[in-house]
Amino acid sequence: MYWIKKNLPKIVISPSFALLAWFVYGFILWTAYISFTKSKILPKYDLWGVGQYVRLWSMDRWHTSVSNLFIYTVLFLSLCIIIGVILAILLDQKIRGEGVLRTIYLYPMALSFIVTGTAWKWIMNPTMGIEKFFIDIGFVNFTFDWLVTSGMSIYCVVIAGVWQSSGFIMAIFLAGLRSIDDEIIKAAKIDGAGIFSIYTKIVLPMMRPVFMSAVVILVHLSIKSYDLIIALTAGGPGTSSDMPAIFMTQYAFNRSEVALASSSAMMMFLTVTAIVVPYLYSELRREDGKR
Repeated sequence: MYWIKKNLPKIVISPSFALLAWFVYGFILWTAYISFTKSKILPKYDLWGVGQYVRLWSMDRWHTSVSNLFIYTVLFLSLCIIIGVILAILLDQKIRGEGVLRTIYLYPMALSFIVTGTAWKWIMNPTMGIEKFFIDIGFVNFTFDWLVTSGMSIYCVVIAGVWQSSGFIMAIFLAGLRSIDDEIIKAAKIDGAGIFSIYTKIVLPMMRPVFMSAVVILVHLSIKSYDLIIALTAGGPGTSSDMPAIFMTQYAFNRSEVALASSSAMMMFLTVTAIVVPYLYSELRREDGKR
């Protein structure tokens, strides 16, 4: 009885932990194994080596997806952090109506990416959105057809993604700013430092963990981007705004190339792992250094 009482919490959570391990880590291992086979519509368990990865990296569509992911991640990450930091600093000035503004900035994150993609598809549609509005008010030569232009459609996805996520990043940075000791800021003001210098040279450098958390969250969101792109551009025109998540689902479910889709999924998984593991390692070392 003593052993049961002592280990009761472990006993209670062990079924949930076992299910989590099976349905998450078990299927990750299964996907990794399938990526080394010749599986088509149904899995085959005879190993084929790295043939699927060679096929993957020889496909122009995969290269387009990876280059689009790079463009989207860089712009999405940069703009969300810049806008989020600026909004957080403005709200940190204890301005009137802060609660209302904070709610307005955070509202887009309450929407699903499907809703955001559909709304921005209407806004950027040349026949009913921004372009039509300006033509109707007299700017007959105004054009805004990025949504249907091959080289520009990925930037429409960036605009919609930044609109949705920058408010969330603002909330993260605002919480970080509110955790800074006011005495530090008061001492800097007494020494004659201006607001700009206080934030750029004192406050923001102290928020390195907040920056790292924001980077990890945004990179994770960008790599697994699917519903926003499906609702906004569907990967088009053609495959000009294709992304690895769309590539994976289409080859798995539409083209019955399970092994090839698994190899693309593993490339996405390894990318996330390459970002998250160093972050966790640095955080653990920082915690150990404080002890």
